[in-house]
Amino acid sequence: MTRRDAIIIGGGIHGCSTALHLCLRGLRPVLIEKDYAGRHASGVNAGGVRQLMRDLAEIPLSIRSMGIWEGIDELLHDDCAFDSHGQILVAETAEDLRMCEERVASLNHHGFTHEELIPVQEVRDLLPAVAETCTGGVISRRDGAAQPARTTTAFRRRAEELGAQVIEGARAHNVRREGGLWRVDIAGDSFEAPVLVIAAGAWGGEFAAQMGEPVRMQAVAPMLMITSRVPHFIDPVVILRSRKLSFKQFPNGTVLIGGGHLGTADTASNRTILDWRKLHESARTVFDLFEVMREATIVRAWAGIEGKMVDDLPVLGPSTRHKGLFYQFGFSLHGFQLGPGAGAVMAELIADGRTPTDISGLSMARFHPQT
Repeated sequence: MTRRDAIIIGGGIHGCSTALHLCLRGLRPVLIEKDYAGRHASGVNAGGVRQLMRDLAEIPLSIRSMGIWEGIDELLHDDCAFDSHGQILVAETAEDLRMCEERVASLNHHGFTHEELIPVQEVRDLLPAVAETCTGGVISRRDGAAQPARTTTAFRRRAEELGAQVIEGARAHNVRREGGLWRVDIAGDSFEAPVLVIAAGAWGGEFAAQMGEPVRMQAVAPMLMITSRVPHFIDPVVILRSRKLSFKQFPNGTVLIGGGHLGTADTASNRTILDWRKLHESARTVFDLFEVMREATIVRAWAGIEGKMVDDLPVLGPSTRHKGLFYQFGFSLHGFQLGPGAGAVMAELIADGRTPTDISGLSMARFHPQT
């Protein structure tokens, strides 16, 4: 039985970020990943570093995380190809614009100013190729994008450099609490620690159920496409108000198309099945919005496996039942940007018992109220 300061189950960006931030606190965790770091959602998402259009419950964590992203090179010794050209929500109709106005007014009422309503002319200045039907939009100017697999690998590598033990290709099982410690077995070894973090993505719900804290979550497969090269026409990441779409152009001219359309996820086999009708819908939306894309071809399409909560919000924080147990999963297709901040918050909760970042709306207690 090997003793560590903490056991982390799950090697996506969240598990790797928590491992790193625990090391920065002088703790020595072990991270156990059944495949390899970034194999699922963390390594194959669109790479959006987005504060834009977050739920109110997530905004404090998103703002905290953005501060870390802006110093990511110093933290990881790798810039993760992070760029900060902003993200723009494009309104296509008068009703879209009205809803954008209400959104920004609501955020301002709650003291958040990172989203700004912009008129149609500024949208055209920033997106010269946008369709004439555009009516305005909302911008979050500090937002951007990064390379997800590179970022997750950088977090894992830096955590290892600072003392974390990372074990890949090993499935955690027989998770139990004995003698005041958490114990976890893998093939050929066992670990014990006073702290256990469940950061297992789409598999996190299975562990939570084993701990007597089931949640309403399903495994989903967010789909993405990459196109052939087209002339440069856009710097910000673009999303739409009324249709499922997000896309970004890379420096080499290729365009990444996403936006939330889902394929089928099979967590037992680690496989995903693409829905080509929905992918066609995404491609058609880009065709309608940007004329420059009408000659592009789809080069490749893929999907990752992610856990989607019933309320589209993650579970982040301590267990309602067990001492030393923490949850960090269910990021519902928008957890990449939150990874750096969530790891920092988790390390604070473990080391200090508290965090200055308001994550009260993300607690397991919303599913299992304490009496």
